[in-house]
Amino acid sequence: MKRKILAFLLAVLVVTSSFLLVGCGQKDSEAQVYFLNFKPESAAVYEELAKKYEEEKGVKVKVVTAAANTYEQTLKSEIAKTDAPTIFQVNGPIGYNSWKDYCLDIKESKLYSYLTDKSLAIKDGDGVYAVPYVVEGYGIIYNNAIMDKYFALDSRQKKVNSVKEINSFETLKTVVEDMTKHKKQLDIEGVFASTSLSSGEDWRWQTHLLNVPLYYEYRDDEKQSDPTLALLDAKEISFKYADNFKNIFDLYTDNSVTKKTLLGSKSVADSMAEFALSKVAMVQNGNWAWSQISGVEGNTVKAEDVKMMPIYSGIKGEERQGICIGTENYLAINKNVSEEKRKASLEFLDWLFSSKTGKQYVTEKLGFITPFNTFSDTERPNDPLAGEIHRYLTDENTETVPWIFTAFPSETFKKETGSALLDYVQGAKDFKAVADTVKTKWKSERK
Repeated sequence: MKRKILAFLLAVLVVTSSFLLVGCGQKDSEAQVYFLNFKPESAAVYEELAKKYEEEKGVKVKVVTAAANTYEQTLKSEIAKTDAPTIFQVNGPIGYNSWKDYCLDIKESKLYSYLTDKSLAIKDGDGVYAVPYVVEGYGIIYNNAIMDKYFALDSRQKKVNSVKEINSFETLKTVVEDMTKHKKQLDIEGVFASTSLSSGEDWRWQTHLLNVPLYYEYRDDEKQSDPTLALLDAKEISFKYADNFKNIFDLYTDNSVTKKTLLGSKSVADSMAEFALSKVAMVQNGNWAWSQISGVEGNTVKAEDVKMMPIYSGIKGEERQGICIGTENYLAINKNVSEEKRKASLEFLDWLFSSKTGKQYVTEKLGFITPFNTFSDTERPNDPLAGEIHRYLTDENTETVPWIFTAFPSETFKKETGSALLDYVQGAKDFKAVADTVKTKWKSERK
């Protein structure tokens, strides 16, 4: 009898222990929200956010952070598990192409409704499948104090009378060329900072500047609702707006602080220092440049004078053009998890980008420029170029130019384009040869 009782108690213990072990194992796996984080530098902040959310809402959030440069590999591994990520990230339209079988249509979500510019979302047909959560932008940064000084000159041209009237290549060219004539009165050495064309320093031209004409070439493609996807499918390009690229590139180099033959030795740091020291009035770059401008020793440019305008090149309809705004960071919801988990994941993102606690973390600890209308002007990173991004995002009278350079075929294509531009400014090639390089290298790299 004692042996029977002992055997029974042991059996109960084994069953109970097994139940407890399974229960413990499931506690973490049954988290309603599983966020697979892309940014290792933000891991600690997201962990803290997860705890805050559980305290406020009683919902467990599991955060897993992929190591640097391993996100795609980690996502492939995690998405195949029973306990798969409920929130993951895609690298723009190209990333969406790889993961579209997992992306939920979120066009009815609050997160999508918060976007100040709906064109920034990744769409496919009538659906919305990923939403950017941090944005950056680039254009022509200018020193407003120098511009005011120019427009106050009695001897200047009278065709354009303020920065607000610059809304096309024609008006920009008129002002820039006249400013060059008045360099001494303006106490500048050139209108534009150096067009950096040394190896590895030419990305502002072979990537960022080239983005503009190629966007216009593919924005009306009837096969795709997204110009980036259309460009991604392109086996070859016509470079329809090559002359427009030449327009603005020539304006930069013809009115530069540096002679064309010396541009092959110039870096981005050189050009930003020229701007920071008020040697020039303008420079093409993005909002990330503020740290460079403000960090230059002897900087003479006041924060309130740092502004940004679009990159005009003479394309029809550019009067409504805004600056180039985009991101490589988009959030998607895993459509293959339960409806309960999908709902909980969207509620977490809604909280993150609309609640007082969430927004405070986003602005102060993550330091994101967000594209959402839930953030007021006082709830954004405090620098002048971040303010310019927000201004263009919320300007209903302009249309931002999206980043489609993520669809460029390769780094080799970019390098060859940059090399051809250097040959052009040094007189070794004409611009037709540059355009031919862009087209032939695109085709060969796509093959």
